[in-house]
Amino acid sequence: GIKKPFTEVIKANIGDAHAMGQRPITFLRQVVALCTYPNLLDSPSFPEDAKERARRILQGCGGNSLGSYTASQGINCIREDVASYIERRDGGVPADPDNIYLTTGASDGISAILKILISGGGKSRTGVMIPIPQYPLYSAAISELDAIQVNYYLDEENCWALNVNELRRALNEAKAYCNPKVLCIINPGNPTGQVQNRKCIEDVIHFAWEEKLFLLADEVYQDNVYSEGCQFHSFKKILYEMGPEYYNNVELASFHSTSKGYMGECGYRGGYMEVINLHPEIKGQLVKLLSVRLCPPVSGQAAMDIVVNPPVPGEESYAQFIKEKESVLNNLAKKAKLTEDMFNKIPGVHCNPLQGAMYAFPRIFIPSKAIEEAKAHKMAPDMFYCMKLLEETGICVVPGSGFGQREGTYHFRMTILPPVEKLKILLEKVKDFHIKFLEKYA
Repeated sequence: GIKKPFTEVIKANIGDAHAMGQRPITFLRQVVALCTYPNLLDSPSFPEDAKERARRILQGCGGNSLGSYTASQGINCIREDVASYIERRDGGVPADPDNIYLTTGASDGISAILKILISGGGKSRTGVMIPIPQYPLYSAAISELDAIQVNYYLDEENCWALNVNELRRALNEAKAYCNPKVLCIINPGNPTGQVQNRKCIEDVIHFAWEEKLFLLADEVYQDNVYSEGCQFHSFKKILYEMGPEYYNNVELASFHSTSKGYMGECGYRGGYMEVINLHPEIKGQLVKLLSVRLCPPVSGQAAMDIVVNPPVPGEESYAQFIKEKESVLNNLAKKAKLTEDMFNKIPGVHCNPLQGAMYAFPRIFIPSKAIEEAKAHKMAPDMFYCMKLLEETGICVVPGSGFGQREGTYHFRMTILPPVEKLKILLEKVKDFHIKFLEKYA
């Protein structure tokens, strides 16, 4: 009942595009609607190419219905489409549908792979190397599976680059108390938004090969690359280009999802992973493990199919599809630049270029008086800052301590998903709040 100094809470805390007002991609929704209610296949309101996709998916379902269980690895024809998509994306590098597993969003795949990789007790417990800052799915899954989290720090001064010397430091220190076996990479980065360059990926693959580490490449933001001169390179493609010594030996699982990119279809929980160089017996165990949850949501599998098998030139829906896709991505690129520029105009705030993904992770200066007050409230200083921001402006962001950060630095993560006009208002409010915060605690 207390009157707040704002009229709405702006939830800039989670990468949920549709909740922030992004419109769904028409073609994707048409196909899923046709699959869900096949009577619509007779309707003249739907384009023929959407009907063709829906018929193909339904033929892969028991009883031609999305309501049936599928194979635990996912519908065969969709896995074939994923393999073709990977081959096109990677310039002809072969992909085998048998190495593709459809998943409940990328998160489900990441958890499943970690489950089969984690073992041991005491000093032989599995160590999992994760970037700091990281997406908290990793720390949560590692802790749930009773493994050891091994932090390696991204280089904030160098646009959150990944440095192999830092990987080596983290690995060597961890060997004293665990058995580091897994290396996770998030590219483009979440929450940091950097895009790894080719040289960096080659260095990481060489390091994994040298140290016999299993590589997890979280590539769910592969469509979200905005900065000039930045380009998404998949780990799989670079691995193949490095020659047989690498591509026959390095174990790699890579992940994609319907939730990000230009689709933003978080609620469908669609995703896939491609796992290469897994020992046949381990592969058998992975399939068993996945069978426990029967199968991923079938509507999510259908949505994933459209991501990997979109309309092509010459098809009826192509013009509208490309227009919608480019509109979303161009808009995000504009918002990335706007966010970076506005943050860097605020005294005591520094924001690296938002090269990709859909977040800003600005570094904020917090005066010592505010740090003292936060301690008195038994709060991390950036949590204290974010709570004050929420109470005074209605803007909800996530403190950097939720993702990990170097000792003595403070950040928050904010999505760039709100519509441009709303984003401008949001950034202005953050600026006013930050200046008042500095004045109050100076």
